Amino acid sequence: MNTGSVSEVTMNQDFTENENISIPSYFYISGFSGIPRMKYYYIFLFFVYIITVLGNSCLMFVIIIDRNLHTPKYIAVFNLSLTDFCESTAAIPQLLDTFLFGNQLIPYKLCMSNMFSVLLFLAMQSLTLTILSFDRLVAICLPLRYHMIVTHRSMLVIIGSSWTLVMLLTIIGAIFISSLSFCRVIVTVNSFYCDHGPIYRSACNNNFPSSVIANLFPAIILGFPVFFIIFSYTCIAVTLFRITTPQDRQRAIKTCTAHLILVAIFYVPITFTYAFWSFINTNTRIINLSLTSALPPMLNPIIYTFMTEEFVVSVERLLKRRFIFPSRK
Repeated sequence: MNTGSVSEVTMNQDFTENENISIPSYFYISGFSGIPRMKYYYIFLFFVYIITVLGNSCLMFVIIIDRNLHTPKYIAVFNLSLTDFCESTAAIPQLLDTFLFGNQLIPYKLCMSNMFSVLLFLAMQSLTLTILSFDRLVAICLPLRYHMIVTHRSMLVIIGSSWTLVMLLTIIGAIFISSLSFCRVIVTVNSFYCDHGPIYRSACNNNFPSSVIANLFPAIILGFPVFFIIFSYTCIAVTLFRITTPQDRQRAIKTCTAHLILVAIFYVPITFTYAFWSFINTNTRIINLSLTSALPPMLNPIIYTFMTEEFVVSVERLLKRRFIFPSRK
């Protein structure tokens, strides 16, 4: 048989044709190529995922059980913990299956699902950190009006609006991606998951709408939150200098420390990676971004457990109630 005809048969088998849109059956996730002893890194990510699931599950459980934590602030903390749990579950198990078990060929529909679930929950992490900075801004700069501005209703509206925004953006992105035509039998994605950028840049037809989304998404999901958080803490710093009592200043700084650490863990690696994109080795960039997806969801509940006094008090109260004063049957 002629080589050309064999190629045509293979193309016909591996593509799904739908109104001039060629959809490949598989994407090949190239990921961490040429890095020795990567199995140790995958095992490390496995333990990170286990700690993430346990830590965030415990944090959400305590918030649900203890009525003293049913406050607007802890509604946002619960949302962050839920988002961390979901984002980690969307990214790490698929990464381990892809590289640790060698399943680097991912079907089209599974790849699209992986892409948009990771983007959705990553975006919500960013917006939830912004919501928490808004909570600290009002609590320190407008303490007398805090309970009027930050209510259960207003917090639920803000969180609901954030979910609506990121879902709308990801749905629009999904519509544009689904209209792309790919000319190769297997599309190679140089990332650790089904990354939006490498996929839309591999398309044969006009990918301008997807490129607009690729630039708009970071501006809304990363640029605006970073700007607002910087603005919030600038106002907080000015307010703290005006507080004459050292005890009040120390108490205010302590309430912001946990959130600032979360912000630094999440935003600094991403900002560093994209700022020096052209100077960083590809594998270094991929490892850095994979750690950015894995470490913040693990560290968030740990930081809130050890650095937030009211949460520590709540845990101690629940433990005393459960083990020291168990309910009598």
